[in-house]
This record gives sequence, C-alpha cells and structure tokens, in this order.
Amino acid sequence: MQVTETLNEGLKRGYSITVTAAELDAKVDEKLVEAQPEVEMKGFRKGKVPMPLLKKQFGDKLMGEAMQESIDGAMNEHFEASGDRPAMQPDVKMTNEDWKPGDDVQVDMAYEALPEIPEVDLSKIKLEKMVVKADDAAIDEALANLAETAQDFKARKKGSKAKDGDQVTMDFVGKVDGEAFEGGAGEAYPLVLGSNSFIPGFEEQLVGVKEGEEKAVTVSFPDEYQAEHLAGKEAVFDCTIQEVKEPVAAEINDELATKFGAEDLAALKGQIGERLEAEYGGASRAIMKRGLLDQLDGLVSFELPPSLVEAEAGQIAHQLWHEDNPEVEGHDHPEIETTDEHKTLATRRVRLGLLLAELGQKAEVTVTDAEMTQAIMNQARQYPGQERQFFEFVQQNQQMQQQMRAPLFEDKVVDHIVEQATVADKEVSKDELQKAVEALEEE
Repeated sequence: MQVTETLNEGLKRGYSITVTAAELDAKVDEKLVEAQPEVEMKGFRKGKVPMPLLKKQFGDKLMGEAMQESIDGAMNEHFEASGDRPAMQPDVKMTNEDWKPGDDVQVDMAYEALPEIPEVDLSKIKLEKMVVKADDAAIDEALANLAETAQDFKARKKGSKAKDGDQVTMDFVGKVDGEAFEGGAGEAYPLVLGSNSFIPGFEEQLVGVKEGEEKAVTVSFPDEYQAEHLAGKEAVFDCTIQEVKEPVAAEINDELATKFGAEDLAALKGQIGERLEAEYGGASRAIMKRGLLDQLDGLVSFELPPSLVEAEAGQIAHQLWHEDNPEVEGHDHPEIETTDEHKTLATRRVRLGLLLAELGQKAEVTVTDAEMTQAIMNQARQYPGQERQFFEFVQQNQQMQQQMRAPLFEDKVVDHIVEQATVADKEVSKDELQKAVEALEEE
C-alpha cells in the first residue's frame, strides 16, 4: 500500500492511495479462510468446501469489502501517523473507474485539516459579574403579578353592562335549524368574555349584556369543527344572563400563598426572592459569557478551514432567512446567498468553537449520560402528551443528540474557563441588568 502526498497548502491536504492487487487478494483469502469453517454447500460437509470454489462463489462480494476495509485502514493509519484531524468528512474517490480483478486500486483523498490551536493563559482573563439582589420592591411587584393570575370575580352593580374580561354566568341552549343539539346547553355556566373558550364570535356578542337579560347569539361552527354534524353550520344560542362579575386581583395574604404551594405569605416571598435571583443569575451569566467570548476572540488568531466557515455561514444565512420569513416552514424556497456579514459572524463562531473544543478536550470536560437525559427531558416538556415519542426520537437520532450535547459541552467549558479566570462581582440594579440584557439581544 502506498500513500503519496499530492497537496499541502495551508490546511488543505491531498493524498493518492494505492492498494495493490496482491494486498486485495490476500485480504479476500483471509476472509475466506475465516468464513470457511461455517460454510455449507451442497455436496460438501460443513467447513470442507474447497477454497477455489469458495472464491468463485463469494470472491466478488468479498472483494468489495476488502477494498473498503483497505482504504479505511490506509486513511486511519495516515491520520494516526500524521496527527491530522479532518475538519469535515474527507472527500474520497476511486480514480481508476475501469478497475478489473487483478488491477491495483487507486484512490484520491482530500480534506482540510483542523489547525493547531495556540495556548491560552486563562489566568490572565478578567471578567465582571453583575450581581442583583431581589429587593422588596421587586418581590412585591412579582407578588402583584402573581395575584393577577389568581384573580377572582365580584358582582358588578345591578344593571351594569358586561365588559370584555368580565365573567358572565348564564343558562344557554344552542339550536341548529331550530332543533337543540346534544352538548349545546348549559346551566349557571361561568364564561369569561375574551377568553376565547367558546365558538369564535360568541363572546363578543355578550359584551354589553346585563343581569336578567335574554340574548340570542348567532354564530357559525368552523368548517373543521370536531363534531362533523355541526361543522360549518349556523347555530343560535338562547342565553339567559344570571350574573355579571368584574375581575379583581386576589388579595395578597396567606390564602394566596397556599394556592401556590407555600405555607404562608412569608414563605411565598422567600420563594419568589430565590426565583428572581436565579433569573438575575442566569441573565448575569449570559452577559459574562459574551464578555468572555469577546476576550477569547481577541486573544487568539489561527487559520480556519474554509469549508467549516462556509458551512457555518450558510447555516446562519438560512436561519436568519427563516426568521425574516416565518410563514415558510419547509425548505422549499430559493437558494439563500451568504453575505460578508454572515461570513464575518461565521468566522468568529468557528474560531471560538474550535478553541472551546480544544480547551474542553485538554481539561477532559465531558457531558455525562445523566446530563444528557435531563436535557432531553427538559426539551420533551415542550411537547405535552408526546414526551415519550420525543425521548425515543432523540435516542435514535445521532445528529439530534449532537445538537443537544454541543451547548451542554460549551457551557461546561465556559464554567471551566471562568474558574481559572479572575472574576470581580459588581452590584447593579435590576434596571441596569435589564439594559445589559437588551444590549446583548440587539447585537
């Protein structure tokens, strides 16, 4: 077997690989000898089929396997000997397409090698961590918002007209073509106007009704309505209004606290404070991470594989195009061209990605099975009722697993770098943190 270098420019590499006919024949014979004891053929006892007959029967099939194994072996030996790591899957093609048994096999291999990553003294990195305390004002604001979600209703003054957001208690009977239909009636039913819990157009017609009033509401069932016998048909609902109530926020007291699983109001305030500081901490970490990446980007400079930058720029352009065209869900759209802006961002991402991968490898950073399982479970919650199917889909999809593992690995590498760096806490207000987050999102 011969491996001859044909290209060595920057990170681009090219090699010509020759596997001799004698090597191929030897590998085929080796496979036949290995299989012979288990082969059964009419007229011969098991394991006693003559080698020439075996070769005639199975030689062509085994020759293909021998070629592939020989080429793969030559590539692996080359990467081990050279220390090269290909940036993407090498391009491998057979050059003597008119090959016939007895000929050598000639293959060209081309790839871009990953660059040498320069050393970085992490102890010289200086970071600032924004620290926000959950003060009483922030906790009271969160409590007020919580009380609104647990709103109650109180009766409006007799004769008051119902407004959007009010709760109307009513009896109703629905009819299609003058005939009442099953499931179309209710008694003392509380309906919040504007909740969109009834057929489209129903609730709007109840705005302005009063206690004791009778109101005929005419609506049409949607064409795709779940009950086929009602789909697309017009219905009239005879409604008798029993009571009109206005929304009021729940009182902030121990009773409210128990509704949210706390022992009392003091315990609920403590929980809210912890949750707020966790949110502040997450935002602060995101800001500090951006500052860290900016520093790393300025600390290192090395040649990048053009194929990686081009692929990343294409992904960025594609993602941004879909964000600008949300109505297009599939990928049946015109070809998206990359701009200089896409390429600049791709260059930064590839450089930082390679650097973080190198730092993580040297620090022996790994993502555990437990961490992956937790990440999958967290994402599965976004698909209520289909959690199990999502979990199984990820388990069977290597590409999806890699997409989920990459950010976990990156965050652990960032944590490792932060541990080596000098970090100074800076106490700021909630508003200052919010401004920093907004500036981050605008970049």
